[in-house]
Amino acid sequence: MSEMSFEQMLEESFKTIHTGEVVEGTVISVKEDEIVLNIGGKADGILTRNEYSNTPGVDLTTVVKVGDTMTVKVLKLNDGDGQVLLTYKRLAAEKANKALEEAFENKTVLKGTVVQVNSGLNVSVDEAKVFIPASLVSDVFEKDLTKYQGQEVEFVITEFNPRKRRIIGDRKQLLVAKKEAIQKELFAKIEVGMTVEGVIKNITDFGAFVDIGGVDGLLHISEMSWGRVGNPRKLFKVGDKVTAFIKEINENKIALSLKFPESNPWLNAAEKYAVGNVVTGTVARMTDFGAFVELETGVDALLHVSQIAREHIEKPADALKVGQEIEAKVVDFDEESKKISLSIKALLPEVEEAAPEEEVAEEAAPVEETAEEVAEEAAPVEETAEEVAETEE
Repeated sequence: MSEMSFEQMLEESFKTIHTGEVVEGTVISVKEDEIVLNIGGKADGILTRNEYSNTPGVDLTTVVKVGDTMTVKVLKLNDGDGQVLLTYKRLAAEKANKALEEAFENKTVLKGTVVQVNSGLNVSVDEAKVFIPASLVSDVFEKDLTKYQGQEVEFVITEFNPRKRRIIGDRKQLLVAKKEAIQKELFAKIEVGMTVEGVIKNITDFGAFVDIGGVDGLLHISEMSWGRVGNPRKLFKVGDKVTAFIKEINENKIALSLKFPESNPWLNAAEKYAVGNVVTGTVARMTDFGAFVELETGVDALLHVSQIAREHIEKPADALKVGQEIEAKVVDFDEESKKISLSIKALLPEVEEAAPEEEVAEEAAPVEETAEEVAEEAAPVEETAEEVAETEE
């Protein structure tokens, strides 16, 4: 065998590298956007920022240092400058895809970081991409998904087809399962009449939904106060804390109430608003037949139009206005139907009136009666004369 020249020996000392090959390299230089590795070939390998990670704008000097070893994959033997072009993220993605396939088969719960938001969430798992459609992001409709940008989320793989670049994740089913577990635990503890703490989650025209620990209860507008509530939004706002009691449990629905029995204003109403008592209240609303007066929260009384004044009043608005404070006398109290009737007229002094013509005529009548009585008194005189004539006979 003939001896090799120095150049031949040097040529043999270099590895033969092929496109697609996975190689080990040592970092010999690092810049913000580029890493140079010694991969044992004729030329050094170049790893750009875009081929290192999917994270935009990453500073490579913060993730590797000279002397570090890296496992990379050869993309191109000559990038045009005689250098070997390498990739780190694609090799990592291949490994991640294998892990995703196993997670898909085993229904394993995964974690990933949201790197992009569009019609859903693009999630990065060790440089592999998983897409979570908007309909599978949450168990409730969410119009704005931008709040998930940069956040770590949990999900399961429901479809795996890397050839078509279709790897679908589902976060919704995890949330549903978690909520069902919380509901099951909560429903095992609660019962009707129990007092609970909660936070206002949503407000509608008919009431408010209260989160009482992972389960929503409905606080209906009629259960917010013993008094009348026109608009729940004027009484509460989202985030308010409330203490309520469970009024009803119907399968997975919970009805809440703030009308605690011990605070019922009608408990002592029979004594406070007994017939004959003089009370003070505020005109709350009016109709053509009368005004409703709020005596206290939850206790209204009717002031009929005929009881507003001694003179005739066509309608309550002619004498009263909403918000006006009035003093009146209780003229009727019905505890069973929770009805109270008031009268302002009963407190007003009586007005002396001129005697009607009929009364004058009646006063003249005794004079006529006296004349008749005189005539009757005269009759015995005639009878006495006849008696005298008979006597003379």
